[in-house]
Amino acid sequence: MEKTYIEITKASDLKSSRDRALFRFFETVPALLSWGTLVLAFVLSWLAPVVAALFIIVFDLFWLLRISFLSFHQMASFSQMKKNLKTNWIEKLEQLQSRDWRDVYHLIILPMYKEGTEIVEPSLASLAKADYPKDKMIVVLAVEERAGDVALKVAKAIEKEFGNIFLRLLISVHPKNIPGEIAGKGSNTAWAAKQAKELIIDKLSIPYENIIVSGFDIDTRPYPQYFSCLTWHYLTCKNPLRSSYQPIPIYNNNIWEAPAFSRVISSSGTFWQMMQQERKEQLVTYSSHSMPFKIFEEVGYPANIVSDDSRIFWKSYLYYDGDYRVVPLHYPISMDAVMAKTFFKTAVNQYKQQRRWAWGCVEIPYLFFGFIRNKKIPLREKFRHSYVMLDGFWSWATSALLIFFLGWLPLMLGSQSFQVTLLSYNLPRLTSNIMTVAMIGMLVSAITSFLLLPPKPKGTSFWTSFSMLLQWFLLPVTLIVFGTFPALDAQMRLFLGKHLGFWVTEKVRK
Repeated sequence: MEKTYIEITKASDLKSSRDRALFRFFETVPALLSWGTLVLAFVLSWLAPVVAALFIIVFDLFWLLRISFLSFHQMASFSQMKKNLKTNWIEKLEQLQSRDWRDVYHLIILPMYKEGTEIVEPSLASLAKADYPKDKMIVVLAVEERAGDVALKVAKAIEKEFGNIFLRLLISVHPKNIPGEIAGKGSNTAWAAKQAKELIIDKLSIPYENIIVSGFDIDTRPYPQYFSCLTWHYLTCKNPLRSSYQPIPIYNNNIWEAPAFSRVISSSGTFWQMMQQERKEQLVTYSSHSMPFKIFEEVGYPANIVSDDSRIFWKSYLYYDGDYRVVPLHYPISMDAVMAKTFFKTAVNQYKQQRRWAWGCVEIPYLFFGFIRNKKIPLREKFRHSYVMLDGFWSWATSALLIFFLGWLPLMLGSQSFQVTLLSYNLPRLTSNIMTVAMIGMLVSAITSFLLLPPKPKGTSFWTSFSMLLQWFLLPVTLIVFGTFPALDAQMRLFLGKHLGFWVTEKVRK
């Protein structure tokens, strides 16, 4: 049976009214769970404060254990990353007996919109500094036609500077208003890969299984041994042609210039990816990642969805009947923290970026519907992935509010008879003590973030350096304002059927 269902992005794409109704129901699930939880918390605090209080205590204890568990994974992942940074990956490649690593080519696609040379040039410079042979690297600057002549002029300037360094440096121009596409990184990446295939790969007769394609954000700067590390994992993993490869994003490009709240959010994203690298059974492709070009061609990169980075994983997972995975590299790439020209604009952009990432909740109806259609994936795996995804987006939208505010609700809304109980008296003290112990997670994050910092720019004040530790006291606020709120926003939009378009994060250099 042809797997047309893997191309679905929303209920209206389906022909059958029954299928549309089912998919539409799945689209409401994330918001129903999240808003249902928050409403239930208020109702219980009002009508059954004892039940609410006991739930709060159990919930806080659960999060204490979860934070401890995740902190352990974070430290283990950080240790492995430091080890991988010190490893000589070319030397390890030379020791391989199975295949000649020099047969492996890298296609690097850099989608760009209206970014200036101050953003694009450092990314190309980092590619030029890679220890992998440059005659095995093909770079595509993927320009959007809708960005106008200015973007093309930037690409031409970059081509003039770096054009002779790599095997090929191609400028592709993604036409606007192609039927069936939405404007964004995914459609641009898909077009760029098609151009590279027709103009370079097929003409040079390079076998598809010998090519690894890396889809990078335009601000991505891979560390020097990234491609040699990636190649080693590609040649040694169990099933390289059924795997994607995920680095750890570290937002160090402008970390010393970005506002404190932006640094905390960016670092939190890094730490989450570190934790996921240790839990590879839950790992999904995110932002800048790599995959075999053969899969890119067979499955087809999604050009009709905002969250293309995660969609390509789930699309491949369904296409190959569950025989697909992500290999953690435990190796970093450097990217930009959100920063605009003003503090307020940075806050707005940060919210929009988090909402775009939270829009990944569209994978819930996509995956549920795909699991119903695909009978070959084991039922156990369907339940496991469904639970992990639901728990992830539910926690994103509700946990911060429940942890920081739920402990006071029974006291505020409960009856007078509850107010005079011993449980009422001890509830805020008990939850406060639990959360104080749970701050070990924040301490681990603060120390790790400090160890990840790049060298200080000249003229950096002591206060700026010290604020890199103090900033973590902003965590409760950032978790709610830039975590819970955009997640609820995205889920409510999905509930109402108002699908989100792609929004390009503004990139600024001081």
